[in-house]
Amino acid sequence: MMSSSKSPTGGDAAVISFARQPSAVMACLVVLLAAAATLSLFAGRYAVSARDVVSVLMRLARGDTMAAMDSAQAVLLHVRLPRIVAAIAIGGALSAAGAAYQGMFRNPMVSPDILGASAGACFGVALGILLGWPVAAVQAVAFVCGLAAVALTCTISSRLSRDPDSILVLVLAGIVVGAVFMSLVMLVKSVADPYSKLPAITFWLMGSLAAVTARDVPLLAVPILGGLVPLMLLRWRLNVLSLGDDEARALGVNTQRLRLVVVTCSTLMTAVTVAVGGVVGWVGLVIPHVARMLVGPDFRFLLPGALLLGGAYLLLVDALARSALATEIPLGILTSLIGAPVFIYLLARVKRGGWA
Repeated sequence: MMSSSKSPTGGDAAVISFARQPSAVMACLVVLLAAAATLSLFAGRYAVSARDVVSVLMRLARGDTMAAMDSAQAVLLHVRLPRIVAAIAIGGALSAAGAAYQGMFRNPMVSPDILGASAGACFGVALGILLGWPVAAVQAVAFVCGLAAVALTCTISSRLSRDPDSILVLVLAGIVVGAVFMSLVMLVKSVADPYSKLPAITFWLMGSLAAVTARDVPLLAVPILGGLVPLMLLRWRLNVLSLGDDEARALGVNTQRLRLVVVTCSTLMTAVTVAVGGVVGWVGLVIPHVARMLVGPDFRFLLPGALLLGGAYLLLVDALARSALATEIPLGILTSLIGAPVFIYLLARVKRGGWA
């Protein structure tokens, strides 16, 4: 009798066949990202024409950003273009961090905030708003608190575990640290002014790109590039690490050092996304799975594939957030509504042995 694991269904067979052509899939993802960015230029309550879009792009190409602009061009240049860049950066960073974490832990059900980075950054946001700091200071303290949370997680893990490569102790320490920081967030919200600061904290943590400006782009770009470039350079080592610690050591990979690099880089990217855009959940958990279905498990293609797909996904969700209703919908709500049913489907696939 032929085992079901030996004979994939038609849909699974199509996915497997598709994943054997990663270069073609990568090209399609680039086209998808470009199409999503183009659509985002027109999404929103303020209508713009194709002529306005072409005019703004030509001005940017010439470096002529100081010339007089009408309202449509000002909206494109100062609101939508920075927001598009931010959506690509945040979606791509969360997806790439999620793919790296899932490969490091050899578990498809982990996400970038598993070590407490998001919880720490949330506390930084809440504290900064409570103290009345300017936006730049709030973003900076959120970033620092996110890094501090992961540093605390790693310290607790190293003190409690005899095995420096113990993943279980690291994850449990991350859960504890995350719970502590979220309790601190609740404490800050309980003492915040219910008429001004409490709503500001709540809406920031729900996730939104509405407040992103051109000045936020460097704040996003530098930490994200600082975390993404090392991961890209170490893609083949992530392939080896996903085989298991013994196999990786046999091939000459320092697993402890590699995990430290992955955790540090992923934390950089995760913390800065919360600092600028709030909590955008499910992206780092779900999108790497979809990328794995499309390009396969090889990190040479999986990491850039997750980066492109995550950027396109968040662009489309953000366009929906500002166009679906008269008021903008927080990104965290939409990503949860979309991600939860997809996650259930992924759980079903993992239970059937759809992928490792």
